[in-house]
Amino acid sequence: MRTVRDAAFDMLRRHGMTTVFANPGSTEVSLLADLPDDLDFVLALHEGSVVGTATGWAVARDEPAFVLLHTTAGLGNAVGALATARENRAPLVVVVGQQDRRHLAQRPFLTGRLEGLAGDYPVRVESPPRAQDVPGALGRAWHAARTDRGPALVVVPMDDWQQPADELPEAAPRALRQATAADPESVAAVAGLLDAAERPALVVGAGADHPATWRALTGLAERLGCPVWQESFGARAGFPQDHPRFAGHLPADRTRLRATLGRHDLVLVIGAPVLRQYPYEAGPLAPDGTRLAVVTDDPAEARNAPVELAVLAPLPAFCAALAHRVSARTARPAPECGAAPAVPVPAAGAPLRAAHVLAALAERLPADTVVVEETPSSRPDLHALLPARQPLGFLSAAMGGLGFAVPAAIGVRMGAPERPVVAVVGDGSSLYQIQGLWTAVHYGVGAVFVVLANGRYAVMDRLAEKHGGKAPWPAFEEISVRGLAEALGCPARRVGDHAALLRELDAVAATLPGRTEPLLLEVTVEPDPSFAP
Repeated sequence: MRTVRDAAFDMLRRHGMTTVFANPGSTEVSLLADLPDDLDFVLALHEGSVVGTATGWAVARDEPAFVLLHTTAGLGNAVGALATARENRAPLVVVVGQQDRRHLAQRPFLTGRLEGLAGDYPVRVESPPRAQDVPGALGRAWHAARTDRGPALVVVPMDDWQQPADELPEAAPRALRQATAADPESVAAVAGLLDAAERPALVVGAGADHPATWRALTGLAERLGCPVWQESFGARAGFPQDHPRFAGHLPADRTRLRATLGRHDLVLVIGAPVLRQYPYEAGPLAPDGTRLAVVTDDPAEARNAPVELAVLAPLPAFCAALAHRVSARTARPAPECGAAPAVPVPAAGAPLRAAHVLAALAERLPADTVVVEETPSSRPDLHALLPARQPLGFLSAAMGGLGFAVPAAIGVRMGAPERPVVAVVGDGSSLYQIQGLWTAVHYGVGAVFVVLANGRYAVMDRLAEKHGGKAPWPAFEEISVRGLAEALGCPARRVGDHAALLRELDAVAATLPGRTEPLLLEVTVEPDPSFAP
């Protein structure tokens, strides 16, 4: 007898979802026991690590990853990571196990109230009315995750997998094609805005992180002779950050933002929100005389943009057409972003700062390295010293919550094993998903984790000072991230001075492309007293 489980596996194979990311529970055993040999199982030790690893994998491969979560506890533990997946535009198909359908009405142990638990972060949530509808629901979830670029959830009772499969075709298309051509009228409208502007500027974001979009935007910026800014708090780079037209990262407060944008009479935002901020400040985003427009493939970004023109379009095709449509003009002087700032070598015995570590990494990392960032107090230095030089060169958590970088770096390396992967993580950030290192060890994932250890939540300390108060939380200098990594089976070393740092990085750099073993370097750094969040 062909079962729902058999039909579901065929659906996964049809759509290339042959890797299962999970931390299983009892409601999923009937699906997983005797897993077919052509399906791979990846275990992580917490649901945040499960979803974070799958997110990195999906971003690296630009295709949906398959995730399995255990009823209320598993979905609840994963909600923050699912929110990050949504904001990072990572396509995930997420099956959430449920109690046996035959006695759900009596609300037995492990029954989950699942449909609204993840809030609005899933792009789709479906509870199939019959066991036989599960395979079709998986197909619809795959299409939703891929087209809407986020997690799509399917809730499946544990007894459904062994039920006989329906003989009728699944209620999901075998193929769903999206138009990828650019609408000529929309291209003409945006080109008209650019041609009418005397001092245009581009702002790019995570949605533009695609090889074809990078090529098109490079041509557009050169044709316009205009600066290109990266959105603040961007999860991915939308433009080559070593290009002469790259101007830097936009500030995250409105006063400085208005000063920056006031140099331009038109700002065209591409693949980013308009314009992401952190602290609230009164007043408009842009000063009078600066017009705003946005081109994005995210409907929410388009609907929420305070602009005079918003265009919803496939970015690679649209940007290529726009680059050919605008009028060429004499190039203005390149923006004053310039080369990375010089970082003096610390004196013998002087403490390391994050900038020393990042400058040393910048001198040694190959151009195709994926840098996964989660070091809030060192982010400005990282942006200044470690520019993204290729698509997928930079990855961060768009939601801002901690616990992303460790599992995401593992998933990126699994999904794109040809790319070197280095995670730069604060010690406080690393503790949120340190157990992800076990997955890297067990599956031979050669990512390198550089942990900047200052023994405190430096960003929170600075925020408390900014509010004129004393932080009630203690430092945690006694925690050994190296010790935790070693306890999870991950090779780890602690670095305390500049000479040792250079020796370690010289040894690691040559191994990055072909590594099959993870490594954690815990680098002791002093907090930067000049940092202001």
